[in-house]
Amino acid sequence: MRRSKLEIYEAILSALAKKPLTVDSIAYRTNMDCTLLQQYLGSLLKYGLVQERVSSKKRFYAITERGLAVFRTLSFQRYLDKIAKSIKTAEVETAPTPVITNGENEDARDET
Repeated sequence: MRRSKLEIYEAILSALAKKPLTVDSIAYRTNMDCTLLQQYLGSLLKYGLVQERVSSKKRFYAITERGLAVFRTLSFQRYLDKIAKSIKTAEVETAPTPVITNGENEDARDET
């Protein structure tokens, strides 16, 4: 199943919410190709949602405070959507079933 850009960004931020990671680690956790991931990380860096850190010849990516706020908002929106969907399902399941009657039978009952 194909993911939207928003879902991909959310997956990347989710992976980084716990701790800084390398590109390979992010790619593994998000099930993405490293080349494509680099493009998404570029956008996240540009908007200040992720920062790049260099440590012992490795590049790590970490979520910023702004990125964490965006991630929490996206997660909360997904939670609300899930609740709304379950409420709609519950309403459909508990709705009364319409009864179709034959008009002739009703007339016969009225006469008796």
